[in-house]
Amino acid sequence: MKKIALMTATAAVATVLFGANAPQSFAQGAPQTISVVEVKALSNGFRSSKIVGSTVVNDAKETIGKVNDLIISQDGRSLYAVLSVGGFLGMGDHLVLVPYGRIKVTAKDVELAGATKEQLKAMAEFKYATN
Repeated sequence: MKKIALMTATAAVATVLFGANAPQSFAQGAPQTISVVEVKALSNGFRSSKIVGSTVVNDAKETIGKVNDLIISQDGRSLYAVLSVGGFLGMGDHLVLVPYGRIKVTAKDVELAGATKEQLKAMAEFKYATN
């Protein structure tokens, strides 16, 4: 995460310093231009540290789980929320994976519209890789 933040900051500085003549990055021999990051818009976003651990409610404001983790796919193109359903004090939790785009994060709560605790419990259980 720190590496991504450093790369983002470096890209922003390069764009400010070099403008249209920003340096190129080479990954596997193919030139890639560093793009500008919209810093002001992102400063109003939600930090992962504030989302993980949040209670998840449905559109009826019923508690249906908790955000256990956020996972980025290996290709870096997809983000998922790992939800913990059921269990008590971390025991007997059933973890499920939901595409991040399905949840709505606000300053008040994390909402998964149209879902019930029973539906989430019926989903295939997510297990972390052991390697």
